Amino acid sequence: MLLALALASPRVLAVAPLLSTQTTLSIPAQPLPEALMALGRQADVQILAASGAVEGRHSPGASGSLPLAQALTRLLQGTDLDYEVVGARTVVVRRRAFMPALSFKSRLRGAKPSVPIVSALDPVQVSGVIPGDIGFKADATRGATRTDTDLADVPQSVSVVTRDLMDSQQAFEVADVVRHVAGVDYVDGFGGPPLFRIRGFNAGNGLTDGMPNGVARIEDLPPLIGVERVEVLKGPEAILGEASVDNNFGGAVNIVMKRPQAEPVRQMTVSAGRYDGTRLGFDFAGALDAQGQLTYRLIAEGNDAHRTAQGYRGKRGSYLAPSIAWRSGGTRLLLGAEYIDNRVPVPDHVVLLGDTLGASSPFDVLPGNAGDHARFRTRRAYYMAEQSLGSGWSLRSRGQYVSQHDSGQAWAFVNTQPSGEAGAQANAYRYSDAFYTLQNELAGHFEQGALTHELLFGFDYARTRTGTGTGNGSDALADTANTVTTSRLHSFNLMLGGHLPSARSNELSIDAVRPLGGSWSTQTGVFAQDQIAVGESWDVLAALRRTTYALHGNGTDTAPTQRRSIWIPRLGVVYKPAPDVSLYASSATGFQADSLLGEDGRPLPPSVSRQLEAGARFGLFDQRARLTVATYRIRLDHSVDLISPEPPYFATPGPGQTNRGVEIEFEGQPLPGLDLSTSYTQARIRNHDGSLPVASPRRQANVWVNYRFQRAGWQAWSVAGGIFARSRSLGHAGDGTYFDIPGQASVELGITYHADRWRMTLGAKNLFARTLYAVDANQSFVPLREGRVVRLSAAFDL
Repeated sequence: MLLALALASPRVLAVAPLLSTQTTLSIPAQPLPEALMALGRQADVQILAASGAVEGRHSPGASGSLPLAQALTRLLQGTDLDYEVVGARTVVVRRRAFMPALSFKSRLRGAKPSVPIVSALDPVQVSGVIPGDIGFKADATRGATRTDTDLADVPQSVSVVTRDLMDSQQAFEVADVVRHVAGVDYVDGFGGPPLFRIRGFNAGNGLTDGMPNGVARIEDLPPLIGVERVEVLKGPEAILGEASVDNNFGGAVNIVMKRPQAEPVRQMTVSAGRYDGTRLGFDFAGALDAQGQLTYRLIAEGNDAHRTAQGYRGKRGSYLAPSIAWRSGGTRLLLGAEYIDNRVPVPDHVVLLGDTLGASSPFDVLPGNAGDHARFRTRRAYYMAEQSLGSGWSLRSRGQYVSQHDSGQAWAFVNTQPSGEAGAQANAYRYSDAFYTLQNELAGHFEQGALTHELLFGFDYARTRTGTGTGNGSDALADTANTVTTSRLHSFNLMLGGHLPSARSNELSIDAVRPLGGSWSTQTGVFAQDQIAVGESWDVLAALRRTTYALHGNGTDTAPTQRRSIWIPRLGVVYKPAPDVSLYASSATGFQADSLLGEDGRPLPPSVSRQLEAGARFGLFDQRARLTVATYRIRLDHSVDLISPEPPYFATPGPGQTNRGVEIEFEGQPLPGLDLSTSYTQARIRNHDGSLPVASPRRQANVWVNYRFQRAGWQAWSVAGGIFARSRSLGHAGDGTYFDIPGQASVELGITYHADRWRMTLGAKNLFARTLYAVDANQSFVPLREGRVVRLSAAFDL
């Protein structure tokens, strides 16, 4: 008897404080599942519920300062549901006729998760996870497996940038946060879009809500006001259909957009900062009917900046994203649209006048015209639908159509001399493309003895049009369409500076006008995946995809249609020796079709890679934080094509490469009020032809800390800061030589005041005003940043 009381007493002691915890709530009348999710977020608790028990039910809501017990009672009013506390901060909602909660065998039992979630339960175990984030730590992902999966069960490195981390870093663009993820580099573009590099490879076109993009989306990615989270999936993602004609073997960036919700959102954000100018944004969401079945979201933002540090003018952008969702019983439908218009000045940069960075043009001399820029206009329409079929099965469908119009103009410099003399050449382009993606899936869940299966069968189709090849051959750079136009060389002295006209000026003499694009590519795939849980300690992920890629030229002078098919496997295993430890190993295949022709006029073989990865995840500080360690090797059979210097300019497969590395990440809340995100990367690239890898620092380290004061009278204040550092890398000069790009360290700080209905942050980036070089550069384009950037931002609940 004494032993029984001793075992029971910790649980008894834990229940009373949790249920009596007072929390200020604002939960309107809405469907019960959304109401429980809102309670979880606002009260920082985990709520587990059987999907069949809560689906289709309505809650009257709860508002005011209430104990958790009273809030639960109000939300469950009028139902046959009850609740029971089963862990330090975990509550199970169930029908009164269910077996006692002590018989539930949930892996989450007794542990406080980093995200307040509602999980679908059957009478004995958790059968699903709804992704959610709190603080800097995320516990679930959908992008890596196309299903809602606990990160501890994924045999792959996945880095998630949460909404709280974005706000703490005072970030406004995807590039601001992704470049600080382990294994990721950000490469500035000259007159065109920049690139993300993951594990030494270009990141390909990426994904939006798990749907592969047909063409790269970097500068036309939505501002962070429209983004719920950013997932960086490490390793080749051809298994998900992300097999663009790019070196996408290192990973992909998946942007998860904000969605309609019944819980009201009425928020305005404003900011003002040096070189970023002013921003104004609005985020509205809520229910459109009394039952909360019809919900909406409307997000808009605009920004305008006068000039960059060097004097390039006209940075501005606009964003509009309406969406609407409907749900009834087991049916869900979401429709949405986006419009993005970004005008991005050419990055501040200098030009080499010798073979080292020490021999570069002065920073205060503008290399080009102040109007050098690129512009990206994108329209996107999408839908997501899901229909429950009962007995653990459901049908899912989603698709998107994206139309892009890009243009750019900039001056480039060749034949540079130590005296500053150079040849200046104007470049301008206009370009349009479009793509659509369709995914259909059958998902199922069932048990077989000690095995639990999460099955997924899918078919997807993607079609992309790149350019139209309709250049009109005009001798005026301003009148070209779907072409790139270059001027004749002009003499210019980069030491003395001077005036260069607009790169689209009609006064310039034309050297060449070349059509761009003019092709369609089609990719189809069939997909099967099984996530198998073997007891409580083992998880197996096995997936297989059959991809068929076809390239169709437009016109009679283009290459014939090319088709390639390939089987793409993925296999991973997770072992959990303890509830807070998971060890994993996996193998993944990458595939990239080649759009060029070889010497015999036949299509070149596709590039194929294989990644082997092993790692471990450790839940720390009562599951409030996680440490992830991953090591990988990616071997690519052949890389960028080599083009013959003589007609007919046939292509030959380039040399392959082998990339190895170790990545360490930590995120979470080790102490009350203290949130921490840090990473370390050590990577090595070996080109099989013996050439040196460029834009590839061997080591990178990032630390970001946010502390919310806990003492009475100071709880409204928080401070944040971080250091972002990397080792040296190499740039490539035009004559085949290399030059050193030094290692970098940048310090950022911020202080925030939190009121009941608003917050305000004053931050500084590059606090010590150092000269910061990008990881990649060539002789005519060395991007850098100089000076301290101070920014004031605020968010108001209307």
